[in-house]
Amino acid sequence: MEGITSSPEDNTYSEEEEELKRRRPNQENNANPQGYSNQANSFSELNQLEEKMRRKLQFFFMNPIEKWKAKRKFPYKFVVQVIKIILVTFQLCLFAHNRYNHVNYTWDNRISFSHLFLLGWDSTREIDAYPPGAGPLAIYKIDDFYSTLDFACAGYSNLSNAIGPYSYNDENNIPPDPVFCQYNYKQGIINGFNESYEFNSEIVETCINFTLKRNNQFQSRQFLKDSSLDVNFASLVRAKLMFSIKTINFRAAGPITPPDCYKFDVEVIFDNEDHDGQMSLSLQAEPTKLTCKGDQSYITDNKIDQILRSIMNILVILICSVSFVLCSRAIYRAQLLKELTVHFFQRAYNKHLSLEGRLEFLNIWYIMIIINDILIIMGSAIKEQIERNQFINDQWNICSLFLGLGNLLVWFGVLRYLGFFKTYNVVILTLKKAAPKIFRFCVCALLIYAGFMFCGWLILGPYHMKFRSLATTSECLFSLINGDDMFATFSIMPKKSPMLWWFSRVYLYSFISLYIYVVLSLFISVIMDAYDTIKQYYKDGFPKSDLQQFIGEASVDEVSSGLYRTQSSTSLNAIMNSLFCCNFYRSAYSKIGGRSSQQNLL
Repeated sequence: MEGITSSPEDNTYSEEEEELKRRRPNQENNANPQGYSNQANSFSELNQLEEKMRRKLQFFFMNPIEKWKAKRKFPYKFVVQVIKIILVTFQLCLFAHNRYNHVNYTWDNRISFSHLFLLGWDSTREIDAYPPGAGPLAIYKIDDFYSTLDFACAGYSNLSNAIGPYSYNDENNIPPDPVFCQYNYKQGIINGFNESYEFNSEIVETCINFTLKRNNQFQSRQFLKDSSLDVNFASLVRAKLMFSIKTINFRAAGPITPPDCYKFDVEVIFDNEDHDGQMSLSLQAEPTKLTCKGDQSYITDNKIDQILRSIMNILVILICSVSFVLCSRAIYRAQLLKELTVHFFQRAYNKHLSLEGRLEFLNIWYIMIIINDILIIMGSAIKEQIERNQFINDQWNICSLFLGLGNLLVWFGVLRYLGFFKTYNVVILTLKKAAPKIFRFCVCALLIYAGFMFCGWLILGPYHMKFRSLATTSECLFSLINGDDMFATFSIMPKKSPMLWWFSRVYLYSFISLYIYVVLSLFISVIMDAYDTIKQYYKDGFPKSDLQQFIGEASVDEVSSGLYRTQSSTSLNAIMNSLFCCNFYRSAYSKIGGRSSQQNLL
């Protein structure tokens, strides 16, 4: 025994023996050569396990270029993302062009209908100007109410006088009767002279068809009187005149695209909910696409166009589905490897892997890709439904929302691949470093902002058009932060109340000075501080978590040497089983550490 313990060759195991004794305090075989040999073998296996674990983690955290050099592993996820960006962007461009034409066409038709059916409509109301160039379109007299109804019915009867190619919603082009509906309180009688009233808040709907005669001018007042339908303006909440018009859009036609057929459900709306003596007047026209029965020469071309659009939608759905499966599998395998690493740290070093080290296995980029895959798949499915069936305007908006957000996240994902180069990674690292401080800073700034917002809405709202609602108040304050339209905000405030006029000055000066000169400057300084820290990291080295310290850095020569293309790492599972008997992690690792799946690990 003395020869064994005093030999120079065996002194190198003294530290390892102590470590093994510490990890296995219950073993009593350290005093004999056989026990010493077992410990030496166990330590050798532990070193072998550590090396294989380090190599596996190094390969896991490599980028696609390094993985190609290390294992000649084809970067199929990267190729899928590139193909997806091309297809999704091309699909979005086509859909955006069609949607613009659709929205522009329906908007222009709504303007035409307003000129045809709304009494008092003029071209100044067609442009959204700020400040508004005209007040709201409204009626104030009972005679104006019936005159507006008569004007709308006359325009509907004389539809052939319109420049647009409008027709009635009837196979024989005979005008169906428009429908007039009024919504009244069940009981609403006002006697203002003695401050008395009778009121029941239940709303009752009453509808009647307006029978129009071609030769006689329609008189709505007389018709309603003969129909025993009296309009009680004291209880009237809202009234609508409804009819449908068909038309065809030749502008959409192209080499393989036939014209589009539409039906517009037109509503002339009288809104009296405020009961303030002003009944606002508006028009809505909801489009619905119809199946055309046009020139036979377009039948073949129409099928070609529909087939090409369907192929594009199917390709996008397929490529996004593949991307979804690959990224989901990568996240799942990363979590399995994380559990294996946690178990390794616990058994080999008797310590827990830090939270920062655990978060290294959660790839936020993959989560973002999964979200944009789901959005694009849903948007493409709705797009296919729009192009195959009849649709309404809301489907266009929902489809554009899904496709637009999905494409936004797809292009954000390109930053991941730019991040492989240090020159382009500065922005991502700066945002990542500054994110916690920015969040805490924004919480404090938003509390002050909310106080100003509620105060301005309450005090200035009745007098200032920019503070009429909570939403417009927030928009006004945010615009002031960015230096937009400051003088107009000051000048619009009326001087009817000197106290409120002076308060508005103090309020606006305080808010603008605080947020432009203090809050924005501090916000920029937070980001600049993070940027300076990242630059210093590039010079002195980035701080490393316990996981990164264990992994180390693989040299370029080591990556290209073919070391990672060997099958030696397949014995990692066996070593884990011999040292750490844990069935759960052994079975978990068998899913990612076997010979067949080792080459495909992420």
